[in-house]
Amino acid sequence: MNLILSKALIDCFIAFGVVVGGALLAGIGSVLALSPPSSMMVDTASRLKIWALVAAVGGTIDPMRVIESNMIEGHLSPVVQQVLFILCAFIGAHAGTELIRMICRGSG
Repeated sequence: MNLILSKALIDCFIAFGVVVGGALLAGIGSVLALSPPSSMMVDTASRLKIWALVAAVGGTIDPMRVIESNMIEGHLSPVVQQVLFILCAFIGAHAGTELIRMICRGSG
C-alpha cells in the first residue's frame, strides 16, 4: 500500500513540475523574444496540462491496457490503482496550471 501511495504522490509532482517548469521556461523565452510573458505562460500551462498527465503516468498506452485487460478479467484492484495514478497526475497538472494562472494574474 505504501508503494502505491508513493507512486501516486510522485506522479502528482511529476505532472506539477512539467506544467510549472514548461510555463516558466516559456515565460523566459517570451521575454527574450520581446513578447508579454504572462499570456505566454498561461497559454503554455494550459497546453501542457494533458502532456504532463501523459508524462507522469508513463508516456505510453500501457496504463490503458492495464485497465482494459484487468477490467475484462474482473480484477478491479489494478484498475483502481491505475485510475488513482491518473487522477493524482491530473491533480498535479491542474494545480500547476492554477499556480501559473495565479502568479500571472497577480503580476498583471
